Amino acid sequence: MIFEALDMVDTMRKQDIEPNVVSYIALMNGYCLQNKMNKARQVLQLMIEKGLAPDIVSYNTMINGFCKAKRLDEAVELFHEVSQKGPIPDIVTYNILMQSMFQLGRVSTAYEFLRKMLASGQVPSIVTCSILLDGLFKTGKLEEALKLFQSMRESGMKLDIVSYSILIDGLCKAGYVDVAKELFYELLEKGLKPNVYTYTIMINGFSKERLSDEAYQLFRSMGDSDCLPNSCCYNVMIRCLLRNSYNLKATQLLAEMVGKGFSADICTATLFVNLILGSDKSILMKV
Repeated sequence: MIFEALDMVDTMRKQDIEPNVVSYIALMNGYCLQNKMNKARQVLQLMIEKGLAPDIVSYNTMINGFCKAKRLDEAVELFHEVSQKGPIPDIVTYNILMQSMFQLGRVSTAYEFLRKMLASGQVPSIVTCSILLDGLFKTGKLEEALKLFQSMRESGMKLDIVSYSILIDGLCKAGYVDVAKELFYELLEKGLKPNVYTYTIMINGFSKERLSDEAYQLFRSMGDSDCLPNSCCYNVMIRCLLRNSYNLKATQLLAEMVGKGFSADICTATLFVNLILGSDKSILMKV
């Protein structure tokens, strides 16, 4: 594997391009994106052998690659290696590890990295807090998530649309759609503009509560905020209409979506197939 990396480096040199740290990072990142982590590791080793000192961006690239590949033990092992030998892990390092641990259900390990980050003197950023907020909601810790959000506000941290979207999503999934709705409509007052992801979250929240009229009204108001629905948003809205027997409106919206170059996803397509086949409405509700 290291020979492939060597060939790449030799090719660069033949083109009068002397590989530097940035070049090696780009090569590592390319392998990481292809989930070829062993090759990425060989590039890191080659970089060291060539006398270049990997910076923290180099290691963050590798740690992120291991996390995306769900090879968390190797990511943690590399983190410990960096912590002992340098360079010093930065806030990006900790964010990558915490987010991955939450995503794969290793909550206690995520908290462990939070403690390590604070002990190292790193100050949590809005990204860090959003990762924690999302992790708490997704692991069913609603009360802790709300306390964290309140602390974020009281600390004077400038909250962005990402953190509010996470909060609205968490509240909707916990069944507090009315509270989520209030927050959503307060966004403009706070100088924040909902994006298509925020709209989709709220539309989906209305859908789960069978509030299809409110969902459709919100969907149609998106253009007023210069925010156009994407494929995901269309699919969520169509499924909401179908599950509440607004079949004609759903069919019209499907034609509109296709006209804009989008297509139905598997869940939406299944609902339409069941509708065409005359399936019992109870089947539609279960999809």
